[in-house]
Amino acid sequence: MKQQAGRREAERADEETGPAEPGREEQGRLRAGAGWSARASDPRRGAGKTSPAATSLLQGAAMLGLAAVASKMIGTLQKIPLQNMAGDAVFGIYNAVFPLYTLILFLATAGFPLVVSKFVSEYAADGRNAQAKQVLRVASVLLLASGILFFLLLYMGADVLADWMGAAQAAAAIRSVSFALLIVPVMSALRGYFQGYGDMAPTAWSQVIEQAVRVAVMVGLLLALIRLGGSPELIAAGATFGSVAGAAAGLAAMLWYWRKARQTDRLPAVEAAGEGLTVRGRWRSDWTLAKRLSFYAIPLCLGTLATPILGLVDSFTMPRLLRQTGWDETGALFQYGLYNHGLPLVQLVAMIAASMSAALVPAMAEARHRGDAEAVRSRAGYALRVTWLVGLAASFGLAMLAEPLNVMFYKSSAGTSAMIVLSFTAVLSAVNLVSSSLLQGLGAVRAPALYLLAAALAKLALNAALVPRIGIDGAAWAAVAAYALAAGLALAHALRAAGVTAPRGRAVMMPMLGIGIMTLGLLAVTHGAAPLLARLFAAMPPRGLAAIVALGGVAVGGLAYALALLYLRVVTAQDLALVPRLRGKPLALLRRWRLVR
Repeated sequence: MKQQAGRREAERADEETGPAEPGREEQGRLRAGAGWSARASDPRRGAGKTSPAATSLLQGAAMLGLAAVASKMIGTLQKIPLQNMAGDAVFGIYNAVFPLYTLILFLATAGFPLVVSKFVSEYAADGRNAQAKQVLRVASVLLLASGILFFLLLYMGADVLADWMGAAQAAAAIRSVSFALLIVPVMSALRGYFQGYGDMAPTAWSQVIEQAVRVAVMVGLLLALIRLGGSPELIAAGATFGSVAGAAAGLAAMLWYWRKARQTDRLPAVEAAGEGLTVRGRWRSDWTLAKRLSFYAIPLCLGTLATPILGLVDSFTMPRLLRQTGWDETGALFQYGLYNHGLPLVQLVAMIAASMSAALVPAMAEARHRGDAEAVRSRAGYALRVTWLVGLAASFGLAMLAEPLNVMFYKSSAGTSAMIVLSFTAVLSAVNLVSSSLLQGLGAVRAPALYLLAAALAKLALNAALVPRIGIDGAAWAAVAAYALAAGLALAHALRAAGVTAPRGRAVMMPMLGIGIMTLGLLAVTHGAAPLLARLFAAMPPRGLAAIVALGGVAVGGLAYALALLYLRVVTAQDLALVPRLRGKPLALLRRWRLVR
């Protein structure tokens, strides 16, 4: 009885003060995204062994990574039917508004799900579920308050923000999307709470449901508003309202998981934290905890702002700069829509890098925690090599097939020149993503954000210099230069931090020779097969012919590049053996054909 009383007194004391002030080492682990759970990184378990908790952590990270890739793919591909159904003027409004919403959403919520999961996991490890529930309650209040604040900012300031963009037609879409800020914050707190208990499924499934409902509602509203003859600004507002519906569906999924978990006792039913305290004592306990949560979340939030800022540069500069070249507002938004034709395809390449990054960060953090410099070096070198080989082929392939892809997806070849230039951001963004993930796994969290901020400043300056002269092509060249700056800085830092030697000589020339062979194959399709197909199938619609050329080019180019990498020994049998599905018969067959040794 005395021990129980002593424990209750200790818990009440902690409720008054909140969690202990973190040391510098713990803050470093938090920012690195590793070592939050003492059970997962207990040094007593042995440096060379993987504990069940660590295995669960890696499986959870993989689940979240796959869900993030799936949800992003849904969100990216939905831009194609949006442009097809509504046209480039609406497409331009949508792409001008969405980066602004993303930035505000990051300001309102970024960092808090991670911090909530950190606090909850610590309390849950000690069996102090009352304090874990208090974290959810306090975080929900904080996030809801920030969501209401930013909702009012967007809704009341929509006309001013649209005027700053140089696109008054965007005001209705800004107001429409602002309602999502009343829903997303609470959903973010719930996601962090489940993650703190080691349950990643609610977060993963709610992300996919959110994106699927967002796209379904957007398409439904587009069909209805187009049939009713709505104006471009009204149609764009309907498209952005899909984000509100998606957020509501995501929150409903989280609440369903919450109810199910309580019914099955997966989340323990506990008395509220602060039992036995006065009202003033509870308020002071909540206020102390709120300050602790903010202390952790704000630095993480600031570190994640760099990515949406880079997209926001175009939103606030391109419509205004394009109007200086003689376009009216509708024409400028139409041109901005053309500029965005290439971005969904480039982002698909970046998603491949993002899927690798989901597993790379914990793997690098684990090797660094064990002090295994050789594992850090080999994993970093392999990840960067694969990213470079895949990204390089994707960039040249997209550039060579830009026109048929443009016609296939968007029904017109308009904007192809900008699409060709933007294709080269694919390899640069992939290298930047993987290099940044390496740095995060090695504990250098602030560096990637600083590099992206430098890239955003470069994009701002280059847009101002190039867009008035050469229009959207200038913005595309500015994007290449900005991503090259971010990728170069992050890659140099990652190579140095991981102890990886930069490739030289044959390691550089052979992949480029493989790209040359792939290019010949693509030229055979675009300049040889395409005219022949046009004669043979003269009655075929241009979009169908473009689809045949584009898909055929992807198949021929991909095969030519793969065979070239094997023949030139850029990819070896040891590399292929690392992929489980290629072991055994596939690898034996390649050896029989003398493609690998």
